[in-house]
Amino acid sequence: MKNKDTLFATPMETSPFEFNAQVADVFDNMIQRSVPGYNFLLDVIAVLGQRYGVEHSQCYDLGCSLGTTSLRLRQNLPASCHVIGVDNSAAMVSRCQHNMARDHSQASYEICQQDIQNTHIENASIVILNFTLQFIDDDERQSILNKIYTGMRPGGVLLLAEKICFDTPGQQQLQTDLYHDFKRLQGYSDLEVAQKRAALENVLVPNTLEQHHKRLLRAGFKQIEVCMQCFNFAALLAFK
Repeated sequence: MKNKDTLFATPMETSPFEFNAQVADVFDNMIQRSVPGYNFLLDVIAVLGQRYGVEHSQCYDLGCSLGTTSLRLRQNLPASCHVIGVDNSAAMVSRCQHNMARDHSQASYEICQQDIQNTHIENASIVILNFTLQFIDDDERQSILNKIYTGMRPGGVLLLAEKICFDTPGQQQLQTDLYHDFKRLQGYSDLEVAQKRAALENVLVPNTLEQHHKRLLRAGFKQIEVCMQCFNFAALLAFK
């Protein structure tokens, strides 16, 4: 049974959001209730594993948190593949290692605690950036994508999933309102929505789909497809 996310349920002086032990304890519940389309994305990752996982290649989950994505990937790869999960949160990594150890899929794996800026990418058939780039300084995002492209095999695929923003105020307001209605439908109160939004201010910095598309092109990716958009959350597939 997942622990219920009640971190922002009582009035508090909000501090910047961080992936600490308190967040790790409720993260499964938090992401299920906070990210529209999340379960669909997990199915996309399974499809990518089956279709693009090349024997004797490496598959990276950059920002692996509790390992849900790494597990789904591992369960759908050839046995000779190697999964590398990376996260800079000690609380997330320890729980991820525990979750991965309980799975008996054949593909090997390793879970590393480090900043993804320092992760070396090589022989990669699949790279997953699942709501990770949005927490990286904006001026570092291009170099990360460049590094990923360089370390990928020809025919490899990058899944980039992000919270996005919009160019026009009207569209931004509409998508924000719809998203907040979605969160209320998941059982979050107005107080929880407001306090978490304040905690994420200047921590999660979204870009537009166009900004993501241009960055991926600059990195070298030639084919870029939007595979999901739910309100202000989207996922792109970029192929080398």
